[in-house]
Amino acid sequence: MADLVKTPLSVLDPSPIIAGGSAELSLQNTLDLAKKAEKWGYKRFWLAEHHNWVGMASSASPVVIGRVASVTEKMRIGSGAMLLSHYSPLSVAEQFGTLEAFFPGRIDLGLGRAPGTDAYTAQVLRPRAAGEPEFAERLQELTAYLYGSGTAMTNGSHTFHAIPGENSEVPIWLLGSGLYSAQLAGKLGLPFSFAGHFAPGNMMEALAVYREHFRPSEMLDKPYVLLSVQVVAADEEKEAQRLATSMYQKFLLLTRGQPAPLQPPVDNMETIWSERERIAVEEQLFTSLIGDPSGIKQQLAELIEKTEPDEIMAHTEIFDHQARLRSYEILAEAANH
Repeated sequence: MADLVKTPLSVLDPSPIIAGGSAELSLQNTLDLAKKAEKWGYKRFWLAEHHNWVGMASSASPVVIGRVASVTEKMRIGSGAMLLSHYSPLSVAEQFGTLEAFFPGRIDLGLGRAPGTDAYTAQVLRPRAAGEPEFAERLQELTAYLYGSGTAMTNGSHTFHAIPGENSEVPIWLLGSGLYSAQLAGKLGLPFSFAGHFAPGNMMEALAVYREHFRPSEMLDKPYVLLSVQVVAADEEKEAQRLATSMYQKFLLLTRGQPAPLQPPVDNMETIWSERERIAVEEQLFTSLIGDPSGIKQQLAELIEKTEPDEIMAHTEIFDHQARLRSYEILAEAANH
Protein backbone atom coordinates (compact mmCIF):
# COMPACT_ATOMS: atom_id res chain seq x y z
CA MET A 1 0.00 0.00 0.00
CA ALA A 2 1.24 3.51 -0.83
CA ASP A 3 2.77 5.50 2.01
CA LEU A 4 -0.05 7.93 2.76
CA VAL A 5 1.84 9.81 5.46
CA LYS A 6 4.39 11.10 2.95
CA THR A 7 1.76 12.53 0.60
CA PRO A 8 0.56 15.95 1.83
CA LEU A 9 -3.11 16.84 1.64
CA SER A 10 -4.57 20.18 0.60
CA VAL A 11 -8.00 21.76 0.06
CA LEU A 12 -9.61 23.21 -3.06
CA ASP A 13 -12.66 25.25 -2.05
CA PRO A 14 -15.07 27.04 -4.43
CA SER A 15 -17.12 28.36 -1.49
CA PRO A 16 -20.17 26.37 -2.64
CA ILE A 17 -23.54 28.06 -2.29
CA ILE A 18 -26.25 25.64 -1.21
CA ALA A 19 -29.92 25.73 -2.18
CA GLY A 20 -31.65 28.05 0.27
CA GLY A 21 -28.31 29.49 1.39
CA SER A 22 -26.38 32.60 0.43
CA ALA A 23 -22.96 33.73 -0.77
CA GLU A 24 -22.39 35.36 2.61
CA LEU A 25 -23.00 32.08 4.44
CA SER A 26 -20.76 30.21 2.01
CA LEU A 27 -17.86 32.60 2.55
CA GLN A 28 -18.21 32.29 6.31
CA ASN A 29 -18.17 28.51 5.92
CA THR A 30 -14.99 28.85 3.88
CA LEU A 31 -13.31 30.64 6.77
CA ASP A 32 -14.49 28.00 9.21
CA LEU A 33 -13.23 25.19 6.97
CA ALA A 34 -9.85 26.88 6.54
CA LYS A 35 -9.29 27.21 10.28
CA LYS A 36 -10.17 23.57 10.87
CA ALA A 37 -8.20 22.31 7.86
CA GLU A 38 -5.10 23.95 9.27
CA LYS A 39 -5.69 22.24 12.60
CA TRP A 40 -6.05 18.89 10.81
CA GLY A 41 -2.70 19.31 9.06
CA TYR A 42 -3.64 20.34 5.51
CA LYS A 43 -0.76 21.96 3.62
CA ARG A 44 -2.59 24.38 1.30
CA PHE A 45 -5.98 25.97 0.94
CA TRP A 46 -6.80 27.17 -2.57
CA LEU A 47 -9.85 29.11 -3.76
CA ALA A 48 -11.42 28.35 -7.13
CA GLU A 49 -12.41 31.25 -9.39
CA HIS A 50 -15.77 31.15 -11.16
CA HIS A 51 -18.00 33.93 -12.52
CA ASN A 52 -21.74 34.37 -13.00
CA TRP A 53 -22.26 30.97 -11.36
CA VAL A 54 -25.09 30.77 -8.83
CA GLY A 55 -23.47 27.88 -6.97
CA MET A 56 -20.07 29.34 -6.12
CA ALA A 57 -19.09 32.39 -4.07
CA SER A 58 -15.33 32.67 -4.66
CA SER A 59 -15.43 34.85 -7.79
CA ALA A 60 -13.13 37.52 -6.29
CA SER A 61 -10.54 34.95 -5.27
CA PRO A 62 -7.68 37.34 -4.32
CA VAL A 63 -10.01 39.03 -1.82
CA VAL A 64 -11.03 35.67 -0.36
CA ILE A 65 -7.40 34.52 -0.27
CA GLY A 66 -6.46 37.50 1.85
CA ARG A 67 -9.34 36.90 4.23
CA VAL A 68 -8.55 33.19 4.58
CA ALA A 69 -4.89 33.96 5.16
CA SER A 70 -5.89 36.38 7.93
CA VAL A 71 -7.66 33.66 9.94
CA THR A 72 -4.94 31.01 9.51
CA GLU A 73 -1.29 30.94 10.52
CA LYS A 74 0.71 28.30 8.66
CA MET A 75 -1.17 26.92 5.65
CA ARG A 76 -0.25 28.21 2.23
CA ILE A 77 -3.24 30.03 0.71
CA GLY A 78 -3.66 30.49 -3.01
CA SER A 79 -5.66 30.50 -6.21
CA GLY A 80 -6.91 27.38 -7.87
CA ALA A 81 -6.86 29.01 -10.35
CA MET A 82 -6.49 32.69 -11.12
CA LEU A 83 -7.85 32.91 -14.66
CA LEU A 84 -5.19 34.92 -16.45
CA SER A 85 -7.34 35.55 -19.54
CA HIS A 86 -9.50 37.97 -17.53
CA TYR A 87 -6.70 40.16 -16.17
CA SER A 88 -3.57 41.99 -17.20
CA PRO A 89 -0.39 40.29 -15.96
CA LEU A 90 0.58 43.52 -14.22
CA SER A 91 -2.63 43.62 -12.17
CA VAL A 92 -2.23 39.97 -11.14
CA ALA A 93 1.38 40.61 -10.11
CA GLU A 94 0.32 43.61 -8.02
CA GLN A 95 -2.52 41.72 -6.32
CA PHE A 96 -0.44 38.69 -5.41
CA GLY A 97 2.55 40.85 -4.56
CA THR A 98 0.31 42.64 -2.08
CA LEU A 99 -0.90 39.36 -0.62
CA GLU A 100 2.71 38.17 -0.29
CA ALA A 101 3.62 41.41 1.49
CA PHE A 102 0.87 40.83 4.04
CA PHE A 103 1.47 37.08 4.39
CA PRO A 104 5.10 36.39 3.46
CA GLY A 105 5.94 32.84 2.44
CA ARG A 106 2.30 31.70 2.47
CA ILE A 107 0.85 32.72 -0.91
CA ASP A 108 0.53 30.53 -4.04
CA LEU A 109 -0.40 31.81 -7.49
CA GLY A 110 -2.13 29.05 -9.43
CA LEU A 111 -2.97 30.02 -13.00
CA GLY A 112 -5.57 28.63 -15.39
CA ARG A 113 -6.39 29.12 -19.07
CA ALA A 114 -10.10 28.35 -18.90
CA PRO A 115 -12.61 31.23 -18.73
CA GLY A 116 -14.35 29.82 -15.64
CA THR A 117 -17.66 30.95 -17.08
CA ASP A 118 -19.62 31.21 -20.33
CA ALA A 119 -18.38 33.16 -23.35
CA TYR A 120 -20.76 36.06 -22.78
CA THR A 121 -19.69 36.57 -19.16
CA ALA A 122 -16.04 36.30 -20.18
CA GLN A 123 -16.57 39.17 -22.62
CA VAL A 124 -18.22 41.26 -19.89
CA LEU A 125 -15.35 40.60 -17.49
CA ARG A 126 -12.82 41.84 -20.03
CA PRO A 127 -13.57 42.61 -23.68
CA ARG A 128 -11.14 40.84 -26.01
CA ALA A 129 -9.19 42.66 -28.70
CA ALA A 130 -7.76 41.18 -31.88
CA GLY A 131 -4.12 40.19 -31.65
CA GLU A 132 -4.03 39.81 -27.88
CA PRO A 133 -1.06 37.92 -26.43
CA GLU A 134 -1.56 34.20 -25.97
CA PHE A 135 -1.51 32.56 -22.54
CA ALA A 136 2.20 31.67 -22.73
CA GLU A 137 3.13 35.27 -23.53
CA ARG A 138 0.99 36.60 -20.68
CA LEU A 139 2.58 34.09 -18.34
CA GLN A 140 6.05 35.22 -19.44
CA GLU A 141 5.14 38.83 -18.69
CA LEU A 142 3.70 37.92 -15.29
CA THR A 143 6.86 35.98 -14.41
CA ALA A 144 8.99 38.98 -15.34
CA TYR A 145 7.07 41.12 -12.85
CA LEU A 146 7.31 38.67 -9.96
CA TYR A 147 10.79 37.25 -10.56
CA GLY A 148 12.65 40.15 -12.17
CA SER A 149 12.70 43.88 -12.48
CA GLY A 150 9.60 44.38 -14.56
CA THR A 151 9.05 44.43 -18.29
CA ALA A 152 9.45 47.03 -21.02
CA MET A 153 7.53 48.05 -24.12
CA THR A 154 8.85 46.48 -27.31
CA ASN A 155 10.65 49.70 -28.25
CA GLY A 156 12.11 50.04 -24.76
CA SER A 157 10.49 53.45 -24.25
CA HIS A 158 8.91 52.58 -20.91
CA THR A 159 9.36 49.96 -18.19
CA PHE A 160 6.55 48.61 -16.01
CA HIS A 161 6.97 47.40 -12.43
CA ALA A 162 4.66 45.49 -10.09
CA ILE A 163 4.75 47.33 -6.79
CA PRO A 164 4.30 45.39 -4.55
CA GLY A 165 5.26 42.19 -6.30
CA GLU A 166 8.58 42.87 -7.96
CA ASN A 167 11.14 40.19 -7.03
CA SER A 168 8.66 38.71 -4.54
CA GLU A 169 9.02 35.30 -6.24
CA VAL A 170 5.47 34.26 -5.40
CA PRO A 171 5.33 30.57 -6.46
CA ILE A 172 3.61 30.19 -9.82
CA TRP A 173 1.67 27.01 -10.59
CA LEU A 174 -0.03 25.94 -13.80
CA LEU A 175 -3.39 24.24 -13.42
CA GLY A 176 -5.08 22.30 -16.16
CA SER A 177 -7.44 19.55 -17.25
CA GLY A 178 -5.66 18.67 -20.50
CA LEU A 179 -2.29 18.38 -22.19
CA TYR A 180 -1.45 21.99 -23.10
CA SER A 181 -0.89 23.23 -19.54
CA ALA A 182 0.86 19.97 -18.63
CA GLN A 183 3.36 20.37 -21.44
CA LEU A 184 3.86 24.11 -20.82
CA ALA A 185 4.37 23.59 -17.08
CA GLY A 186 6.98 20.95 -17.86
CA LYS A 187 8.86 23.08 -20.37
CA LEU A 188 8.93 26.06 -18.00
CA GLY A 189 9.87 24.01 -14.95
CA LEU A 190 6.74 24.92 -12.99
CA PRO A 191 4.70 22.81 -10.57
CA PHE A 192 1.58 21.36 -12.19
CA SER A 193 -1.86 20.75 -10.71
CA PHE A 194 -4.23 18.49 -12.61
CA ALA A 195 -8.01 18.87 -12.33
CA GLY A 196 -8.85 15.25 -11.63
CA HIS A 197 -11.99 16.41 -9.83
CA PHE A 198 -13.77 17.00 -13.15
CA ALA A 199 -11.55 15.71 -16.00
CA PRO A 200 -10.17 12.34 -14.89
CA GLY A 201 -10.19 10.95 -18.42
CA ASN A 202 -7.09 13.02 -19.27
CA MET A 203 -5.33 12.39 -15.97
CA MET A 204 -2.76 9.72 -16.72
CA GLU A 205 -1.75 11.15 -20.10
CA ALA A 206 -1.44 14.69 -18.72
CA LEU A 207 0.76 13.58 -15.82
CA ALA A 208 2.97 11.60 -18.21
CA VAL A 209 3.28 14.57 -20.58
CA TYR A 210 4.23 16.89 -17.73
CA ARG A 211 6.89 14.57 -16.38
CA GLU A 212 8.24 13.82 -19.85
CA HIS A 213 8.60 17.48 -20.81
CA PHE A 214 9.86 18.74 -17.46
CA ARG A 215 12.98 20.89 -17.57
CA PRO A 216 14.56 22.14 -14.32
CA SER A 217 14.23 25.86 -13.69
CA GLU A 218 15.15 28.45 -11.07
CA MET A 219 11.73 27.78 -9.54
CA LEU A 220 11.81 23.97 -9.48
CA ASP A 221 14.50 21.33 -9.94
CA LYS A 222 12.23 18.31 -10.46
CA PRO A 223 8.57 17.69 -11.41
CA TYR A 224 5.95 18.41 -8.77
CA VAL A 225 2.42 17.07 -9.30
CA LEU A 226 -0.57 18.17 -7.27
CA LEU A 227 -3.61 16.05 -8.09
CA SER A 228 -7.07 17.42 -7.32
CA VAL A 229 -9.87 14.89 -6.74
CA GLN A 230 -13.41 14.81 -5.40
CA VAL A 231 -13.69 13.42 -1.87
CA VAL A 232 -16.86 12.57 0.05
CA ALA A 233 -16.25 10.81 3.36
CA ALA A 234 -18.57 9.93 6.22
CA ASP A 235 -18.50 7.64 9.22
CA GLU A 236 -20.73 5.14 7.41
CA GLU A 237 -20.42 3.99 3.79
CA LYS A 238 -24.14 4.38 3.13
CA GLU A 239 -24.11 7.95 4.41
CA ALA A 240 -21.09 8.83 2.25
CA GLN A 241 -22.91 7.53 -0.83
CA ARG A 242 -25.98 9.58 0.12
CA LEU A 243 -23.96 12.76 0.67
CA ALA A 244 -22.28 12.25 -2.71
CA THR A 245 -25.63 12.65 -4.48
CA SER A 246 -25.31 16.44 -4.06
CA MET A 247 -22.14 16.25 -6.15
CA TYR A 248 -23.86 14.02 -8.71
CA GLN A 249 -26.75 16.46 -8.98
CA LYS A 250 -24.36 19.35 -9.52
CA PHE A 251 -22.70 17.66 -12.49
CA LEU A 252 -26.03 16.39 -13.80
CA LEU A 253 -27.44 19.92 -13.88
CA LEU A 254 -24.28 21.14 -15.61
CA THR A 255 -24.70 18.52 -18.34
CA ARG A 256 -28.23 19.84 -18.79
CA GLY A 257 -26.98 23.42 -19.01
CA GLN A 258 -28.71 24.30 -15.76
CA PRO A 259 -26.07 25.34 -13.18
CA ALA A 260 -27.65 25.73 -9.76
CA PRO A 261 -26.83 26.04 -6.07
CA LEU A 262 -25.71 22.79 -4.47
CA GLN A 263 -28.76 20.59 -3.91
CA PRO A 264 -29.55 18.55 -0.78
CA PRO A 265 -28.69 14.84 -0.96
CA VAL A 266 -31.26 12.28 -2.04
CA ASP A 267 -31.66 8.59 -1.28
CA ASN A 268 -31.90 7.48 -4.91
CA MET A 269 -30.47 9.13 -8.02
CA GLU A 270 -32.24 6.70 -10.35
CA THR A 271 -35.41 8.78 -10.27
CA ILE A 272 -33.46 11.92 -11.20
CA TRP A 273 -31.14 10.97 -14.05
CA SER A 274 -31.44 8.89 -17.20
CA GLU A 275 -29.00 6.08 -17.98
CA ARG A 276 -27.22 8.29 -20.52
CA GLU A 277 -26.92 11.09 -17.99
CA ARG A 278 -25.64 8.71 -15.33
CA ILE A 279 -22.86 7.53 -17.62
CA ALA A 280 -21.91 11.12 -18.54
CA VAL A 281 -21.71 12.19 -14.90
CA GLU A 282 -19.75 9.13 -13.81
CA GLU A 283 -17.23 9.71 -16.61
CA GLN A 284 -16.43 13.05 -14.98
CA LEU A 285 -16.24 11.65 -11.47
CA PHE A 286 -14.66 8.20 -11.66
CA THR A 287 -11.59 9.22 -9.63
CA SER A 288 -13.78 10.39 -6.73
CA LEU A 289 -13.01 8.99 -3.29
CA ILE A 290 -16.32 8.13 -1.61
CA GLY A 291 -16.71 6.03 1.51
CA ASP A 292 -16.25 5.46 5.21
CA PRO A 293 -12.85 5.91 6.93
CA SER A 294 -11.47 2.52 5.92
CA GLY A 295 -12.78 2.85 2.39
CA ILE A 296 -11.34 6.33 1.99
CA LYS A 297 -7.95 5.14 3.24
CA GLN A 298 -7.88 2.28 0.76
CA GLN A 299 -9.07 4.41 -2.18
CA LEU A 300 -6.54 7.13 -1.35
CA ALA A 301 -3.70 4.58 -1.23
CA GLU A 302 -4.75 3.10 -4.57
CA LEU A 303 -4.93 6.54 -6.22
CA ILE A 304 -1.50 7.50 -4.91
CA GLU A 305 0.00 4.20 -6.06
CA LYS A 306 -1.49 4.67 -9.54
CA THR A 307 -0.61 8.33 -10.11
CA GLU A 308 2.41 8.93 -7.81
CA PRO A 309 1.49 12.55 -7.02
CA ASP A 310 3.55 14.76 -4.75
CA GLU A 311 0.37 16.09 -3.16
CA ILE A 312 -3.38 15.42 -3.14
CA MET A 313 -5.89 18.28 -3.13
CA ALA A 314 -9.41 17.42 -1.99
CA HIS A 315 -12.42 19.13 -3.56
CA THR A 316 -15.46 18.41 -1.39
CA GLU A 317 -18.93 19.80 -1.98
CA ILE A 318 -21.37 18.46 0.60
CA PHE A 319 -24.69 20.16 1.30
CA ASP A 320 -24.42 20.20 5.09
CA HIS A 321 -21.47 22.24 6.37
CA GLN A 322 -20.85 20.03 9.42
CA ALA A 323 -20.83 16.94 7.22
CA ARG A 324 -18.35 18.65 4.88
CA LEU A 325 -16.07 19.41 7.82
CA ARG A 326 -16.29 15.80 8.95
CA SER A 327 -15.37 14.60 5.46
CA TYR A 328 -12.15 16.63 5.51
CA GLU A 329 -11.40 15.40 9.01
CA ILE A 330 -11.83 11.76 7.97
CA LEU A 331 -9.55 12.27 4.97
CA ALA A 332 -6.85 13.77 7.18
CA GLU A 333 -7.15 10.89 9.61
CA ALA A 334 -6.94 8.37 6.78
CA ALA A 335 -3.68 9.85 5.55
CA ASN A 336 -2.05 9.93 8.94
CA HIS A 337 -3.05 6.64 10.59
